[in-house]
Amino acid sequence: MSNFRIRPARLATAGIFALAGLIFWVSWDTAAGTNIRTDDSMLRLSDLIRERSRKNGDLETSAAALRSRVDALAERDGGATAEEERELAALKRAAGTTKVSGEALTVTLTDAPPDATPLVPGVPDPQPNDLVIHQQDLQAVVNALWKGGAKGIRVMDQRLISTSAVRCVGNTLILQGRVYSPPYKVTAVGDQDALRRALDTAPAVQNYLQYVDAYGLGWKVDEHGSTTLPGYSGTVDLQHASPLE
Repeated sequence: MSNFRIRPARLATAGIFALAGLIFWVSWDTAAGTNIRTDDSMLRLSDLIRERSRKNGDLETSAAALRSRVDALAERDGGATAEEERELAALKRAAGTTKVSGEALTVTLTDAPPDATPLVPGVPDPQPNDLVIHQQDLQAVVNALWKGGAKGIRVMDQRLISTSAVRCVGNTLILQGRVYSPPYKVTAVGDQDALRRALDTAPAVQNYLQYVDAYGLGWKVDEHGSTTLPGYSGTVDLQHASPLE
């Protein structure tokens, strides 16, 4: 009686076919028999993001109302002296949690048309990234306005504080748990002449303006009279990551 041995190559081949079958089955089970790459799936994800953003806004509004009540009760029952009250008010203004009023200007940034062509002779045809607002563009405007002495800044409908981070994914702005699409509006309260000079002399802003001239990205600066920016109403707790042990 001869000994029959399975060759390693045949065993490996059988294992590969078995693994492929398992992958196909898991993929089918995950998709529940549907096409997981359809546009409908992407639309559902987009709708989910917008809905979560809306809920975050509602929660921020509720939290702000509760915080206002807590502050009012604390001021009523805290027994602070007049000097302590003044110091607390100054700290709140510095933190951006109270409203600020005064003359202001608003900078509006907008994507270029997707079919934009060069507007300046000799400029190369644009790449997709040349036609959208990037994180660096928004950051350049915000940083210039702070440098120009802004007493307070609002991006879209949210007041910025020291821990605010302006982040973009593609051409979508993510700010303090909320999601926004262009056009983006940045409003600053402060001396209008000083704010304009800061914008005009900021190298990163001037770099963006070159793309405005070359490909038609949007740039608009509007001045306002007396404007009031509401105080920041979100959480002020620092969020950080901790390494796993």
